[in-house]
Amino acid sequence: MTYDFHTHTLFSDGSNSPIELIRFAYAYEYRCIGITDHGSYSNLERLIESVIKDCELAEKYWDIIAVPGVELTNVPAASIDGMARSAKELGARMVLVHGETIVEEVEKGTNLAALRSEYVDLLAHPGIMTSEEASLAAKNDIFIEITSRIGHSLTNGRVVETGRKAGVKFLINSDSHGFSDLYRGDFQREVALGSGLSSEEYDRIVDYNQKEFLKKIGY
Repeated sequence: MTYDFHTHTLFSDGSNSPIELIRFAYAYEYRCIGITDHGSYSNLERLIESVIKDCELAEKYWDIIAVPGVELTNVPAASIDGMARSAKELGARMVLVHGETIVEEVEKGTNLAALRSEYVDLLAHPGIMTSEEASLAAKNDIFIEITSRIGHSLTNGRVVETGRKAGVKFLINSDSHGFSDLYRGDFQREVALGSGLSSEEYDRIVDYNQKEFLKKIGY
C-alpha cells in the first residue's frame, strides 16, 4: 500500500481534479494521498476549502486517507512562518514548503525559514541541503522529501547523504502533476534505492516514517 504526501491538481499546475486524482490513487492501491497544490496568500482560502471537500468525499466512499494540504511555493522566505500558520488555521492538515530545488529560482533561505517554523510539516525537494538544514529538520521534527519529480530529483543523493548523517526522517513522494505520475508497482521503492537509501532505510520509511508523519498531522 502506497503513501504519497505530495501531489498537485488542476487547482494549481496539475491536470486532474482532486477527486479524480484520488480515484486513480485508490485504483493504484494507495493507502494515503496528500493533495498539496501550490499556494500563497492569493489563493490559500479557496484552495484549501475546495480540496477539503474532495478529500472528505473520497474518504466517505473509498478506503483511502486523503489529506488536504498545501505547498507554499516561491513565496518570500520571511513570510513562510506566518503563511504556514494561516494555512493551518484555514484547515490544511499539512503544510509543505517548496524547497530550494536547483532547477528553479527559489529564494535563498527558504529551506531554513521552513525548518524553523512550527507550522511546517515537510520540506519538499530541498536541493543542495546543508548540514545545518538537516540538523534543524531532525531537531524540529520536520520531514524531508525524496522525490521522483524530474529535475527536483537531481539532488536526491545529496539529500540522502546529508540527511542520513543528521538523522532526519525521510518520505518518498511523487510530486505528481497528473495520474500518470502516481506510483505503481515497485517504483516508489526503486526511487528510494536509486537515491542511495538502503533496503533497510526504505523499509523504515514504509513501516515507521509514514505512520509517524500521519500522527504528526493529526491522523
